[in-house]
Amino acid sequence: MLSRVADSLYWIGRYLERAEHTIRVLDVNLNLMLEGPAPKSDAGWQRMMQALAVPETMRDRKLDEVVDAMCFDISNPASVAACIGAARENARQVRDEISSEQWQKLNRLYHSMTTMRSPRGYATVSDLMQTLLDGLHLFEGVTDTTMSHGEGWQFIRAGRYMERSTAIATLLELYYRNPLSAPGGMIDSAQYLEWVGLLRSCTAFEAFCTVNTADLTPGRVLEFLLLNPLFPHSLRYSVNCLTGALAGIQSEGRRSYSEELARRAGRLQASLSFAQIDEIFARDAAAYLRDVLGQCRIIQELIYRLYISYAVDTALAV
Repeated sequence: MLSRVADSLYWIGRYLERAEHTIRVLDVNLNLMLEGPAPKSDAGWQRMMQALAVPETMRDRKLDEVVDAMCFDISNPASVAACIGAARENARQVRDEISSEQWQKLNRLYHSMTTMRSPRGYATVSDLMQTLLDGLHLFEGVTDTTMSHGEGWQFIRAGRYMERSTAIATLLELYYRNPLSAPGGMIDSAQYLEWVGLLRSCTAFEAFCTVNTADLTPGRVLEFLLLNPLFPHSLRYSVNCLTGALAGIQSEGRRSYSEELARRAGRLQASLSFAQIDEIFARDAAAYLRDVLGQCRIIQELIYRLYISYAVDTALAV
């Protein structure tokens, strides 16, 4: 596969996952502000802006201005509109590698976003968020059901789960950098919405309650979002899928010089598969998560070195 094609497919996955994460985190925090006293200046709102990489110049603006900028400002590369636009442009460049259904759904989502950017293009912010989430989920489903599960599909998956792993690790690190309460301690009413917000930001509240009933403690929340092997938005599940996608790419491509990538991805997978939550808290949960983010950055660099920005003489030698 040509490096430019691999690059486009990989970033389709990353951009759309980033857009979904941004929408979900914004929607959850806006709803939490309706459920309890949460002024824009409080720690929860500041944490959300850090998690979404809201530019410093925007952080003192009014609430509706921040939301509008994070949804529609195409000059901000982290905005939903910029991510969807970039994913569509990448898809346009590789039309022959994706199915017509994929292109139709992504193109329709892009034009829906453009329509919503116009004055009164949507009834409420919640309606906007739900419409965009439906479109993103539809594209993901169509990708899995209409695209051949070969190298191109694996690059989209690699991008999706690299972005998800990084986003979840970043969100958790921000929450556990200065824990709201002790790992095993009970959460008081003032903190309850904060932890519910974290779970909802990862679509995990109902799944968490199924496993842990109403036992909401910082330790159990981290254990679920970090180490659960079955929940799609846990860090362990995301890394497992990322490793599987990279293995699928390597099985069809450059076996001879991808050992370092396999080793790095396998090491990260093993660290999550065999970790114990008590050991993580004993070491420092935030430090552990920063280490995960560092390993994700190394894996990202190796993906680019091996499949996208490799030298011509290296490619000819394979």
